[in-house]
Amino acid sequence: MNAQQAIQFAKDKGARMVDLKFCDLIGTWQHFTISITGLTPDLFEEGLGFDGSSIRGWRGIEESDMVVKPDPSTAKMDPFMDVPTVSFICDIVMPETLQPYDRDPRHILKKAMAHLKASGIADTAYFGPEAEFFIFDDIRYDQGSNHGFYSINSDEGTWNSGRDEGGKNLGYKPRAKEGYFPVLPVDSQHNLRTEMCLELERAGMEIERQHHEVASAGQAEINIKYDAALPMADKMMWFKYIIKNVARRNNKTVTFMPKPIYGDNGSGMHIHMSLWKDGKNLFAGNKYAGLSEMALYFIGGILKNAPTLCGITNPTTNSYKRLVPGYEAPIKLAYSFKNRSAAIRIPNSGPSAAAKRIEFRTPDPMANIYLAQAALIMAGLDGILNKTHPGDPLDKDIYGLSPQEAAKVPSIPGSLEESLNNIRTKGAFLRKGDVFSEDVLETWVNWKIEKEIRPIQQRPVPYEFYLYYDL
Repeated sequence: MNAQQAIQFAKDKGARMVDLKFCDLIGTWQHFTISITGLTPDLFEEGLGFDGSSIRGWRGIEESDMVVKPDPSTAKMDPFMDVPTVSFICDIVMPETLQPYDRDPRHILKKAMAHLKASGIADTAYFGPEAEFFIFDDIRYDQGSNHGFYSINSDEGTWNSGRDEGGKNLGYKPRAKEGYFPVLPVDSQHNLRTEMCLELERAGMEIERQHHEVASAGQAEINIKYDAALPMADKMMWFKYIIKNVARRNNKTVTFMPKPIYGDNGSGMHIHMSLWKDGKNLFAGNKYAGLSEMALYFIGGILKNAPTLCGITNPTTNSYKRLVPGYEAPIKLAYSFKNRSAAIRIPNSGPSAAAKRIEFRTPDPMANIYLAQAALIMAGLDGILNKTHPGDPLDKDIYGLSPQEAAKVPSIPGSLEESLNNIRTKGAFLRKGDVFSEDVLETWVNWKIEKEIRPIQQRPVPYEFYLYYDL
């Protein structure tokens, strides 16, 4: 869709307002809205100025003038606004030159794809992220100098099996780690997930499946069909937006936090990947599990650079509460055919060459999808260019390894700070082609340390009182 077609689309849909959405460095959509009278060809050519000084991870008030340029190909009607509103995903450019802003995550992914194409290796990178999430009925949290708490509730939470519900407690609440694939009435949120699927389809996404996930208390998964890097990242922004808003209009709340519940499974974002050139899947071949040598080198690049990647693909302190033994979260840096206990799984996709791909299972849905996909491209490309072979596959249940066996297999970092330190010391592959500028990486690391890690380190948590108060 070009600019003129986008304008006609808005007219045909009866749009009266125009919503301009863009992504901050941390990975959250921001927006502002203008009248439909502002939807002119000049808007797509020259953009529209705004104050970017308060956007997370961007430069401060001394460089606050920014310009949004809507991408006409992203035109959609926003399904949640009362007044008919056409929505565009925007790129951020500098007002004096209209050149891309180097801290715009969407631009960073575009640079990664340009770098990949310039290498001559591939012209397309396909991605299929699978973002899990929780649907809760109530969430309360607060933090002060003398108190701190959170309280989650879910009508189907296993902890409510004995709750007095005024004579209306009918049971059917999934036990911890037993939420995978039960039928109704145990799966109490089937209809809600279907409503989410229909809204996603109206937004142009092809639904592959939806189901209850392993954890109690409303853990869910909805899979959408893979796509090329940039449109897939745009779709994932719409995915989160739609999931949250459909939940809200049903008096529910959604979180993509990796580990909101103690003692049960967390939420990951397994990412399927393949490289293509001239319409041919470069990952299909006659090596292990039907992969090509290039695919093995790509795996080698991911595994070698995973301790650094985790600072982008698992970017919160909460991420590392999921990445612990015992909860089906892959923490060992190995690859294997069909094996979901390895950090990289090669799905059993049958004889089709087009379906051959790899799946990186460590990431979680807190990741900024633009940065995560860009970083994965750079890590895999690093493996291909340096012919980094991943070694032998580990075709066994890695969760069941003895301590002695497990010690021989490399692990991901144990904390966000360790992952961020790897970005500083081992992140040269990200800087190739200036895809991730030094400024972007330093801003990212400093933000995470100053705004997340240090404030959490400085605050006592409730369990510390349980452990230590009376000693």
